[in-house]
Amino acid sequence: MAKAERVGIAHIYASYNNTIIHITDATGSETVGFSSGGQMVKSDRLEGSPTAAMMAAKKAASEAMEKGVNKIYVKVRAQGGQNGARFPGQGAQPAIRSLTRAGMRLMGIEDVTPIPYGGCRKKGGKRGRRV
Repeated sequence: MAKAERVGIAHIYASYNNTIIHITDATGSETVGFSSGGQMVKSDRLEGSPTAAMMAAKKAASEAMEKGVNKIYVKVRAQGGQNGARFPGQGAQPAIRSLTRAGMRLMGIEDVTPIPYGGCRKKGGKRGRRV
């Protein structure tokens, strides 16, 4: 008899300084697994590394699978916004790969980086930041 398959959402925030993996249930309201690159390594400069992202994803996936989640949608996010990076950091792809290797079925990958719409004025004044 096959066990029931629960669907979850893996929110991956990959900046250049850290990678955060947050797995929720299908509604997004209940946390099922959570881990970050900063929990895996001692040095601050290694938090955003692919190795730390892989270890964090493996830990978050094992937590989620204990609670019965074995199918996931992946939402990847970079810093984005007016002054942030528009592309995910170097830990995004290894994190996704590590989630699938941990035994989770991927149902889809989506980029949810916030895109600036020209609303707020960039900081720095009329002549920009003078160095």
